[in-house]
Amino acid sequence: MQETSVLLTLTAVFAVALVSPGPDVALVVRTALHQGRRAGLLSALGLACGILVHGTLVLAGVSVLLGRSPLLFGLLQLLGACYLGWLGYGALCAFLRRGASGGLDGTLAPSRLGPWLRGLATNLLNPKALVFFLALLSSLIPADISLAGKVAVASMLFGMGLGWFSLLSVILTQPAMQRRLLRAVPAIDALCGLVFLLVALGIVLSNPWLRSAFTAS
Repeated sequence: MQETSVLLTLTAVFAVALVSPGPDVALVVRTALHQGRRAGLLSALGLACGILVHGTLVLAGVSVLLGRSPLLFGLLQLLGACYLGWLGYGALCAFLRRGASGGLDGTLAPSRLGPWLRGLATNLLNPKALVFFLALLSSLIPADISLAGKVAVASMLFGMGLGWFSLLSVILTQPAMQRRLLRAVPAIDALCGLVFLLVALGIVLSNPWLRSAFTAS
């Protein structure tokens, strides 16, 4: 009964976090608009796999060890900031090339695994996601939770992530919705690019080690 209550609480908190704007949502929006429903669903699957990895590492206690190593965590933050900054740069370049003309271009090269890999990397390399799962799971999950309870938590995280991002992809690729969004594609690219870059900058400025290196340069 206690584990059921914990799972319901986690579900409610995670649902709020999922729908909040951030790099994951921005990636799904860009991918679905530029490459269509299949690519959007693949990016949703990649994001859900990243969520599953984060959740599994926290439940297994591996992320706690990472969080206690300032050097390793700082390197992870630097890698994540660079990757998100690269995504932001690509989105802003697409906006500047297209200007206000609307339409889609080839800024996201078509590939079978590309959307899935981008989704996986975007979630895994976002240190804020790691911090979120550490705080969420460590504070709400009791130390004596059973193996079945851990499996239920991991399954919930994966299922909700896949469900929400897949729904977002389906909605964005409806013909009527795409016609409405076509002219707004440049603005959406610019907004997504700013989201990626602001999150990357926030990651750098939030870490004392990275902040000192950033300001020294």
